[in-house]
Formats: sequence, structure tokens, C-alpha cells
Amino acid sequence: MYSLCVRDHMMIAHSFRGEVFGPAQRLHGATYIVDCELRRPVLDDDGLVADIGKSSMLLREVLGELDYRNLDEEPAFAGSNTTTEFLAKAIFDRIAARIAAGALGPGGAGLTTMRVTLSESHVARAAYEGPLGD
Repeated sequence: MYSLCVRDHMMIAHSFRGEVFGPAQRLHGATYIVDCELRRPVLDDDGLVADIGKSSMLLREVLGELDYRNLDEEPAFAGSNTTTEFLAKAIFDRIAARIAAGALGPGGAGLTTMRVTLSESHVARAAYEGPLGD
């Protein structure tokens, strides 16, 4: 399986509901490093997993929707604890929808899986991985 990983970051504010979160129940900020790994079993006709430039721009576009936002105020996340795990899946879904709509061009059609990893520090990260395409 071939893979390509692009990286960017985002800064958000949010709070959590539930005693398990302790002081994180209060509004606080987080800076995430976000890795998006695209995979396919066979390279495309150009010898690529996906175009790095398009992949990087796609990740920036999706993260730009969340960057410098208070996620407690985002209607799409109403009633949800925007944990690192939750955000990995939310970002995965947004990128997957854009790939399905052609954001990576014809080469995107051969992608089979994707993994989105959010690192909230040098010792903690969470990810969501799943299939792409039909």
C-alpha cells in the first residue's frame, strides 16, 4: 500500500461537558498538528498517490473552516464534546466529501483509505482511519 501524508495545523478554543474532563470543562485553547495520510494500492498514471500541492491545499481549506474558532459556537458541533478523537473524524469526513467531489482531480478516484491524525502535544494524539470511495 502506497501512502502520502500532508501536514498542517489549526488553533481552536472549546470546552467539554462531563466530570471526566476536570478543568478542561472550562473554555480553553488547543493547537493541533494535523496529518492527513492518503493511501492507495497502485500509483496513478503519473506515479503518485495524490498531488501533494492539491492535497496540502485541501487540508488547509478544511482546517481553515475551524482555525481560530470557538468550537462551542459551531452549529455543526452542537451538543458534542469536540475531543481530539471527535475532531479527527469530523476532519476526515470533510476531506473525504471533498475528495469524492473531485477536489484532488482524477487521481483521487484511486484512493482507498485515509487516516487523519491530530497531535495535541508531543506525547498525545488521536486519529480516525477509514475507507474512501464507493
